[in-house]
Amino acid sequence: MKRYVVYTCFVMALIWACRKSGDNKPPAGPTPYTVLLPAHFPQPVYDLTQNPPTVEGIALGRRLFYDPRLSRDSTISCGFCHQQFAAFAHFDHALSHGIDNRNGFRSVPSLFNLLWQKDFMWDGGVNHLDIQPLTPITDANEMGEDLGRLIARLNADKKYRSMFDGAFGPGEINSQKLFRALSQFMATMNSFNSKYDSVLTHKAQFSPDEQAGYAIFQAKCASCHKEPLFADGSFRNNGLPYNAFLNDAGRMRITNSTGDYLKFRVPSLRNIIKSPPYMHDGRFYDMFDVFGHYSSGIEQTPTIDPIVKNGIPLSQEEQRQLYFFLTTLTDYTFIHNNSLSEILIDN
Repeated sequence: MKRYVVYTCFVMALIWACRKSGDNKPPAGPTPYTVLLPAHFPQPVYDLTQNPPTVEGIALGRRLFYDPRLSRDSTISCGFCHQQFAAFAHFDHALSHGIDNRNGFRSVPSLFNLLWQKDFMWDGGVNHLDIQPLTPITDANEMGEDLGRLIARLNADKKYRSMFDGAFGPGEINSQKLFRALSQFMATMNSFNSKYDSVLTHKAQFSPDEQAGYAIFQAKCASCHKEPLFADGSFRNNGLPYNAFLNDAGRMRITNSTGDYLKFRVPSLRNIIKSPPYMHDGRFYDMFDVFGHYSSGIEQTPTIDPIVKNGIPLSQEEQRQLYFFLTTLTDYTFIHNNSLSEILIDN
């Protein structure tokens, strides 16, 4: 039986309230929600006790996530760019799309296992899950909305007033409640039921090609894409040729340090086959193009990561086997999870 680390919110408060009332009925209020996390994962970075998930809060966050009325012209929702079937990335779009047919200058990152992330966006410009939605909501090339105007719109909506009251208690809707509801929903976007996980927990076996690919991965990729999250939270220059059209300096835009020039967050490889295109600017539409880059496309710059400085040679057979292994990181229960799927927003 798979062991889980269980975060049960409000349990002690419920016990205390029931004892005080002298009966077994829990007090009125939000319904605690238990987030189940696998034992083979490390401890989350996000502190769930500071924003305890509830059934009502998650339902509210899900509604907000898929509501295009969070954008200035009511055309773009979070879910518009973060598509579930693509592991909440934007399938087949190199750059993010926003209001007024505008394009951003980076690809849409996947959204899953966010409880283990301490930095967000390709450049780490956001350092907490609770404030991560602020950037896309207010960015002129994405949702383009003024936060104050959005809060006023939510307060004027009877349905939202009712849902916010149910999730956080009576009172005015504010930005903290908005972001916490979104965080509660995103806290349920967890991917840990791939074939790889089944092998790790002794419920399945790799095929010979998958096993060979796993060995190649461990020898040539695992330094940056650390198991079991398949990312290490670092920012690295992986030798991509500079894109003059986008003029993107990477993490240097945040730190103003030349040592961070062309460094970007190392993404997770989980569900990677389902979420092309690849790299921060979506330049590669095929995984074998990615293999080719590491084999022979590395461009030398002062901040190049030592791990890739001399390239990562991969024969055609190694590329094939590595691809087979990467397919074992697809979590079909995650990308088909109905509790995460898009919902029809009624007015």
